[in-house]
Amino acid sequence: MLRLTDILDYEFLGNPVLNWGYAVITFLVTLTVLPIIRGFIARRRRSWTAIDRLQVHTAVELTTLLVERTSRLFLFGVALFLASRHLVFPPRIERVEEIIIVCVFWLQVGLWGMASVRFGIDVRRTRSPDLDSMLTGSMDVILFCAGLIIWAMAMLLALDNLGVQIKPLLAGLGIGGIAIALAVQTVLSDVLASVSIALDKPFSVGDSLTIDTFQGTVEHIGVKSTRLRSLSGEQIIIANADIIKARVRNFGRMGERRALFQFGVNYDTPTDVLAKIPADVRAIVEAQPHTRFDRCHLLTYGDTALQFELVYFMTKPEFTLYADTQQAINLALLDKLREHKVQLAAPTRGLVYVELPAKPG
Repeated sequence: MLRLTDILDYEFLGNPVLNWGYAVITFLVTLTVLPIIRGFIARRRRSWTAIDRLQVHTAVELTTLLVERTSRLFLFGVALFLASRHLVFPPRIERVEEIIIVCVFWLQVGLWGMASVRFGIDVRRTRSPDLDSMLTGSMDVILFCAGLIIWAMAMLLALDNLGVQIKPLLAGLGIGGIAIALAVQTVLSDVLASVSIALDKPFSVGDSLTIDTFQGTVEHIGVKSTRLRSLSGEQIIIANADIIKARVRNFGRMGERRALFQFGVNYDTPTDVLAKIPADVRAIVEAQPHTRFDRCHLLTYGDTALQFELVYFMTKPEFTLYADTQQAINLALLDKLREHKVQLAAPTRGLVYVELPAKPG
């Protein structure tokens, strides 16, 4: 009669049935419990409000994020690893199992690393709202560089865990890297320039720039190029290496806009009226919102007029606001000059008549 102990001691693929039972139970329990825990933590994290996130420590929030970003493939690998501890396989099968587990583990480490980088950017953006547009513009560059480093390290560490000698590989990659760098030096210069832009942050998405002869608003800062939307509507694509070498004027970071305005009056204007004009102009400028008066002087004797020069500042640098203010100042100045019966000088043009000699008859 076949007994239970005989069945449990029966070997299948080199392992007793009892050990196979332990392995199957361990595999199923692990593959059931771990996803439940991950789902519970993920639901709790997604239910946090903005106030809750401020109260939670950064390390705790990062830990819950990494738990949420854990892939099913990694959980399957953990279950397989724990179940295999009850079994003994031939060396070839154990080697295949080792390769699978190591690859799955370092793949998950890479995913955790990328999630940590994104989390760090979000934390920096939350704590410094003024850097939001800058981080948005540099996001692609930062993620590209971080991904390149993280996945390269994960691959090298995975190969090292599998027993591959990585020192000769690194030496070969160094020599090959020099050859590749020489072949694609233009692309690499653009990539390094994008890293410089991401670190130095000379401009961000939404800033209005003048780069050499090109002018437009920054739409996208990429790994190789930066895209501007010109005033006439077309998109301008400029290589990042060219931007680093160029002189860039960033109008998006103007704290104030300086306005210089000249006007001329006739030479027959009385001196007492000329003396009143700067004070009247100052009153007109200061009556406008968002302005700061600097000076107004009778500066030069022009060819056809007495030239006044006005300088004032707009405390808000938007061009439309400046144009509206300048228009209001012009209209008010015209009314004030007409009140004083002062005429603005207009350039005079002389006509020269040249009489050609008559053709001989």
